[in-house]
Amino acid sequence: MKSNKQNMNFLVSGGGTGGHIFPALSIAGEIRRRFPEANILFVGALGRMEMEKVPAAGYEIIGLPVYGFDRKNLLKNIKVLFYLAKSIRMAKKILRDFKPNVAIGVGGYASGPMLKAAQKAGIPTLLQEQNSYAGVTNKLLAKNATSICVAYEGMERFFPADKIVMTGNPVRANLLNCTASKEEAVKSFGLDPAKRTILIIGGSLGARTVNNSVIGGLKEIAEHADKVQVIWQSGKIYDADCRKALAESGVKNVIQSPFISNMDIAYRAADLVVSRAGASSISELQLLGKASILVPSPNVAEDHQTKNALALANRDAAIMVTDAEAPQRLVSTMLKTVANAQLIASLETNVKAMALNNAAEKIVDKVLEIIEK
Repeated sequence: MKSNKQNMNFLVSGGGTGGHIFPALSIAGEIRRRFPEANILFVGALGRMEMEKVPAAGYEIIGLPVYGFDRKNLLKNIKVLFYLAKSIRMAKKILRDFKPNVAIGVGGYASGPMLKAAQKAGIPTLLQEQNSYAGVTNKLLAKNATSICVAYEGMERFFPADKIVMTGNPVRANLLNCTASKEEAVKSFGLDPAKRTILIIGGSLGARTVNNSVIGGLKEIAEHADKVQVIWQSGKIYDADCRKALAESGVKNVIQSPFISNMDIAYRAADLVVSRAGASSISELQLLGKASILVPSPNVAEDHQTKNALALANRDAAIMVTDAEAPQRLVSTMLKTVANAQLIASLETNVKAMALNNAAEKIVDKVLEIIEK
């Protein structure tokens, strides 16, 4: 079926966290770059982050009233099932109204009912799995998917081998296109280019353990003020507590912010990054060749962040500190690591070697191949 792709309809579904949303926006951005007139519709979950981030990026989004199963309180799932049924009905209506040529699922609550409805309607579907351990939604959708784009080896454990395409994870284009020098980046934060800079990020919502570990280690960080400085993104939820602790400590070599909008500059400034081990974060570290200490979140499905972190740690491409160890070990480990120029250089080399470039382009190539068939 040859088509005029400028007039085609691309449906993108999923979200919940930045780890699902940023790849989705990168894929949409690549479609729009190639076909400015194409129609792109996002379908997300009401009340989740995508309902804010997607319109801000200039795309239309419809929200489904879907959310995850409560494994602790089974009675609450009656309500979950009711909203799931409602979401499936809405998904069918979206397909009738929008008539997509292809549906792309990036994981997260909304992609389940939306992609399932598309598959039942005979619309070709492409899944994008960011993690080294596949999410429940994508595992359920895999059997009837046309193609599955992955970022890690060994994914045939979860998916039919003949459908897997190794593409890597798309990352925000501005991170890769940053033109600032390291000195300019450091100075833009009001910091000293002569000192080693540690960037601490807890994901888009923040990370309680990472923040508490930093609060507990402020005195130790201050003892290294002659050589080390810290940029600390605490997340909105923990902002007040972190700001108060920093003010009361009197520590001067740490700047704290709830959110960093110019992450391209923050990465450029950093000699060492302390981060959770979400798939998007790891892909960014790989593509930018950044030395890192990864603190996997224990509060994620199938403990997939630990598996993501081990994929790097086992190749000496990152240092892993478990969530349980972080309060005792994180601050001392990061101060010791950033002072070791040879270790930093080795981590940078090894993580850069794991990078998969041009993921968004490869995924869109696959999408177009599916449509042509």
